[in-house]
Amino acid sequence: MTFHFAASRSAANSPLARVFQRRRAAPAANDNCTSGGGDHMLHAALRHFAQHGLGAAREARRQAECAFFAGDRESYDWWLGVCRALDARIARSLEDMARDGTAPVLCPASDG
Repeated sequence: MTFHFAASRSAANSPLARVFQRRRAAPAANDNCTSGGGDHMLHAALRHFAQHGLGAAREARRQAECAFFAGDRESYDWWLGVCRALDARIARSLEDMARDGTAPVLCPASDG
């Protein structure tokens, strides 16, 4: 019985070469603090998380809403950045709320 060998056209395009090829690593899933703030914003978000635990993103959203409806744009941007560092989905909903100008949440008179 005779065997016929048919070599692939290119070793790089062979099925085995494609199977054993290393895939490029995907970007980190939690790498969502790339827009502005940098390390300073990340440290502030981590301090806020240490103080409020798993509800830190919701608390940052509440603070941002209070600042937005009080007309304090600088504080709103700060709390939006903290919220964005903690939870991008909540930050997007906060930005949508600010764009639509929907009704504010009730803010306490003081936090102390």
